[in-house]
Order: sequence, then C-alpha cells, then structure tokens
Amino acid sequence: MNKFLHRRLIGYFLNGLLLVIPISVTAYIVYKLFTYLDSLIKIDWFPGSGILFLLVIITLVGFLGSTFIANPIRKVINDFFDRIPLIKTLYSSITELLSAFVGQKKRFNKPVLVKVNESSNLEKLGFVTDEDLKDLGIDDGDKVAVYLPHSYNFSGNLFIVSKSAITVIDKNASEVMKYIVSGGITEVKEGND
Repeated sequence: MNKFLHRRLIGYFLNGLLLVIPISVTAYIVYKLFTYLDSLIKIDWFPGSGILFLLVIITLVGFLGSTFIANPIRKVINDFFDRIPLIKTLYSSITELLSAFVGQKKRFNKPVLVKVNESSNLEKLGFVTDEDLKDLGIDDGDKVAVYLPHSYNFSGNLFIVSKSAITVIDKNASEVMKYIVSGGITEVKEGND
C-alpha cells in the first residue's frame, strides 16, 4: 500500500473518530441518565413514565415553592440544616451553586475579560459574581469578585481583582461559559440569556 493511500485512510479513520466518539459518548450518558432517573420511580405504564412523573413532581414542587405558602417551610428546612455543622456547609453550597445558575439570583451572567498579568498581557475569561465585597471587609469600591472557570472541567478559581483589570464582554453568558469549558474551541453564538 503506498504512503499516500495509507495517510488518507488514517485521516479518514481519525475524522470518523471525531464524529463517532462525541455522538456515542453523549448518547450513552443521556441513555444512562434517562434510565437511572426512570428507575428512581417504579412506574411501568410506558418507557419513560417514571422520568415523566419525576418531572411533573419537580415542577409541582417548584410551583408550590414559588408561592407564599412555601416560605415558612423553606425557613424550617434551612434552619434545620443550619444546625448541623458539616451538612450546613454542604447544603448551603449546593443551594448557592444551583441558584447561581438557574435561580432568580443568577451570578454567572456578566462575562468579563480579566487582565491577569500586566507585563505579559495575559488575560482570562470569567464572570463577575460579586460587586460588593463589604462582607469580606473589602470596601474600597475598586474590587470585584471574578470566577474564572477551568476548561474541560467543572471547577474554577475565584479572584478578587481591580475593576480596572476587567473588560465586560457583551455576549451571551451561557455561550461564553461553553467557550471557556470547551477550551476555546466552540463558537460563541449570538442570543439572549
């Protein structure tokens, strides 16, 4: 087999991997998640009836949670978890993290470019999460909290930076988050938050 044909076949194989692996892994994860959620509630009316029932229950709880009736219940639950030291930290962290993404107090909605190093012009993408740092004893009015997510990971670092070191990016926050998490290889599309 000549080298040209050999290279071409290897190129086709690699292109095939680029198509097959993301589709396969995504389909596998969605299937596993679907079957796991469906198995949580044993309702065998039809495939997916358990997950449908779970979605209805979560939506109903969300509706009840948005009414005035839920506030006393929420307070009792929060007070209960606040009394247990380790559980308090876990519960409040999860609550704050979820509300930062989907709650009424979204925190990852202001994408910025942060100048990390003045001498090398090194900059990172992140999100302003807090503009009032008085609770930390930082009340000079010049600093903000910026969360810098890691690529290919669901973690990041929180930096306190001068307002002069940030530039607001006028793009959809979820598109910027996808761009950061993908390591800069996805396209930032236009759209509303």
